[in-house]
Amino acid sequence: MTLAEPPPHREIERVFRTERQRALATVIRLLGGDFDVAEDALQDAFAEALVRWGASGVPANPRSWLVSTARHKGLDRLRRETRFEEKRRVLAWTEPHFEPPDLSVLEGGWDGELGDDRLRLIFTCCHPALAAEAQVALTLRTLCGLGTEEIARAFLVPVPTLAQRLVRAKQKIRVAGIPYRVPPPELLAERLDAVLCTLYLVFNEGYAATAGPALLRLELCAEAIRLGRLLVELLPEETEARALLALMLLHHARRAARLDGEGELVLLEEQDRAQWDAGEIAEGLSLVEDALRRGGAKPYALQAAIAALHARAATAAETDWRQMAELYRLLLGVQPSPVVELNRAVAIAQVYGAEAGLAILDALEAQNALPGYHLLPAARADLLRRLGRVAAAAAAYRSALELAGNPAEQRFLARRLGEVEALLAAAG
Repeated sequence: MTLAEPPPHREIERVFRTERQRALATVIRLLGGDFDVAEDALQDAFAEALVRWGASGVPANPRSWLVSTARHKGLDRLRRETRFEEKRRVLAWTEPHFEPPDLSVLEGGWDGELGDDRLRLIFTCCHPALAAEAQVALTLRTLCGLGTEEIARAFLVPVPTLAQRLVRAKQKIRVAGIPYRVPPPELLAERLDAVLCTLYLVFNEGYAATAGPALLRLELCAEAIRLGRLLVELLPEETEARALLALMLLHHARRAARLDGEGELVLLEEQDRAQWDAGEIAEGLSLVEDALRRGGAKPYALQAAIAALHARAATAAETDWRQMAELYRLLLGVQPSPVVELNRAVAIAQVYGAEAGLAILDALEAQNALPGYHLLPAARADLLRRLGRVAAAAAAYRSALELAGNPAEQRFLARRLGEVEALLAAAG
């Protein structure tokens, strides 16, 4: 008995999920860097695939088919827009304000070689002519396929505000003629910080999705790590590139233990460390040691050193929290951030007791330092629970639950809330 082939629409959905962003990065290049035309053209190509693949089957190289089809559709649209603008200018007797694209360049035959357009895309999105928040938002939208609402939630800004940022960023790239390429060596430094930050945000979205049914989006983690490796090859002397790769590997090594068999969140101290990826840990430890030795205490190197302390501990009880608290103190000195302070509070609580950590978290809350960030009330709730202040812990868990966007995190917080509410009821 042979297994039935999966229905074509299911295979098309799989291709859309796994190939869309890679294909989009190439289509943007083939259409002269026009993000909007490329996105629409690729969407049209997928619509055509639903019809044609449903009848004839999925081609051997679906991404190549999609790129080729989207390229032709995009060129057709650019031709129509060019002709329309030319006719409009004649009819209106106006001076030309529209510079039509050089279609002769775009129409040069495509040889099917996709190259590494995703790395080009990141450097294009991280051009210094774009505002920093627009750089990251545009990369998350195009490279990761995140929706506008998801990105707005991650940035803690209204959806219309985020949508306008994306529109302005795309217009800036088109009007300024920002080249779609990895810049020459003399221009790499001015974009490196933004590229590293963007890669880490891509990884974080895969490691703990801001929304959607799953906590993990492993394809985003894998993509960020792959691009991180390319950066290390491109910039072998940049120690922060090596440190970021180490940081991602050390976090990614724990992926198999972060959810139980039912898909529920497992806290770090409760994870089965035998499931951690020993190969990725070994590679990450080697990279962070090299980055610290050659580059010193820089932000990604310090974060990777913190992750390394977790990776080296055979059990949760063996974690060197005192050294971790010191590393967070150093990190605050080079990269002041309320998120870093929150994490330092957790380490301080492990070393000096829950009251000491809670004092730091209370100060952050009093300053309204992390509005809308569910991990602040979640951390407060945990420390309050450990101190036996169950009524206050319940209130903090409710606040965290209202802010959390991922279902797996919501279920975890709901379970903890139920536990402290049960204690309240028993005491009452």
